[in-house]
Amino acid sequence: MAPGKINAYFAVGPLREDGYHDVASLYLALNLYERVTATPAEDGEFVAELSEASNIEVDLEAWPSGDGNLAVKAARLLAEHTGVSEGVRFVIEKHVPIAGGMGGGSADAAAALVACDSLWGTGLTREELGRLAERLGADVPFALRGGAAVGLGVGERLSPLLHAEPSWWVLLPASYGLSTPRVYGRLDDLRGEAAARGVPRPDGVPVALVQGLRDGDEFAIARGLHNDLQAAAISLAPELSQVFHAAGEAGALGKLVSGSGPTVAVFAGRDPELARAIAVQLGDELEVRTIVASGPARGAHIVR
Repeated sequence: MAPGKINAYFAVGPLREDGYHDVASLYLALNLYERVTATPAEDGEFVAELSEASNIEVDLEAWPSGDGNLAVKAARLLAEHTGVSEGVRFVIEKHVPIAGGMGGGSADAAAALVACDSLWGTGLTREELGRLAERLGADVPFALRGGAAVGLGVGERLSPLLHAEPSWWVLLPASYGLSTPRVYGRLDDLRGEAAARGVPRPDGVPVALVQGLRDGDEFAIARGLHNDLQAAAISLAPELSQVFHAAGEAGALGKLVSGSGPTVAVFAGRDPELARAIAVQLGDELEVRTIVASGPARGAHIVR
């Protein structure tokens, strides 16, 4: 199993010639886990199926079960790297919103790497698995590691952070997804060509936010919440503004779009009761599903 995440801080640099952006992210893993069960496939196939125990809505026609699935891609990559000739069948129990900026697919990939390493007895170290994870996407190495970390580059260069006490969050997943490339493209459009040339390359996360996490200072954390992609996500999904307003009225200490959205993460500090109260109020007022979660959470690991 492996955790979903939020980005408590996310700065985006200018568009690079290779089509990517440098970022500076503060990742926080939440106790919202994807469960990936791996069993040998006697026919040598690599395939995934969705568990009936999943508690989020999934469009089965759009959900990939073959090579388009990140868990399958992870298993194939590990097999090629280690010379394994066996196949694998995954049953994936999903608890992280799909296309919601919370890294659910990346968690599946991280869990698949750990599960297949155990299933096939390939004996790779966490560092070796991490290097494979980097080839699968910017968020996969963090799902493998968990906890809290600063991510640089495209998010894959990780530096772990201390997090003094659990922080509590209310997540409001949308009934739709936002394409990550589309959100980045909208950010570039909003910045404009001239303005983009003046955007600095992000090289870190504000010290005050890092210290707030280390010291358990919920107000420092609230002040430091930031996401450069937020304006682009709201531009593509204006209804998110209503969620932000309602969260403020409900007593949230802070709120932001997670990653490329459209999931909104509402910060309730160190108080689980406040988180539950906010979740009830927002669920009733907005008629949406709410999820209460805390972080940091453990990275990908085996559950037998």
